[in-house]
Amino acid sequence: MMAWHAGAIRPTEASMPERSVFFVSDGTGITAETFGNSILAQFPTKPRHVRRPFIDTAAKAASLVAEINDVGEREGRRPIVFITLVNDEIRDIVTGPSCKGMVLDMFRTFVEPLEEELGVKSNHRVGRFNDASQSQEYNDRIEAINFSLAHDDGQSSRNLDIADVILVGVSRSGKTPTSLYLAMQHGIKAANYPLIPEDFERGHLPTSLAPHRRKCFGLTINPDRLAQIRHERRPGSRYASLDNCRYEVNEAEAMMRRDGIAWLSSTHKSIEEIATTILSDLRPDRLIY
Repeated sequence: MMAWHAGAIRPTEASMPERSVFFVSDGTGITAETFGNSILAQFPTKPRHVRRPFIDTAAKAASLVAEINDVGEREGRRPIVFITLVNDEIRDIVTGPSCKGMVLDMFRTFVEPLEEELGVKSNHRVGRFNDASQSQEYNDRIEAINFSLAHDDGQSSRNLDIADVILVGVSRSGKTPTSLYLAMQHGIKAANYPLIPEDFERGHLPTSLAPHRRKCFGLTINPDRLAQIRHERRPGSRYASLDNCRYEVNEAEAMMRRDGIAWLSSTHKSIEEIATTILSDLRPDRLIY
């Protein structure tokens, strides 16, 4: 391994050679890709991503190894390969000497040490979605997604009493993607409601939200960024003008302060960060499961 010394120039994103990263699984590949991307985010490079799900036969594994080797020869660098394979025969093909990639086996790295520590064998289940129809957690997530879709952008004020979270904020501040992320990832019934100029003129939350104020969480955004987003949707409109965006954001923040609603800016935060903050504030129980 090359050692770095004082004054040495580290590789930058621009100088990193072209390189492919494979995410391989006998399921959907989501686990391998999520974990792999978390690791890769620590490095200043943007490699080419290749997801290869449902590698569940020896023939598919052999074909995959041939693809990995071909890519490595073409790029002049061995591909990085994150795998979540539970079948020993298939896993041995991909991790064997014929594969010229750098293979990072998540199951052997984590599952086998845990089997030893816990004193039990894992069930070697393929993917988190196996037997989904029998999973209450899965059914709860489907129900939460349906709820969030039905209550998107203030479409309905029915059944807000069963909502876990109600997101409020000006249009295009990130409410819809956050609501759907909370539903899909955490089974949270998340409604979202846009704050509009009429609400600011009245000076208080929409009447339908007043009884559920404790469930409300606000999203705000930098007016310049908001204007940019709105211009993509309605270029040249008053809706997208910077003056209007400043007005709406200022009024929305003032309203949330008056009503004691916790809020954060979505300008520089990922959906994951926003969702985790909301759960920590309103539903900390959902962080323990």
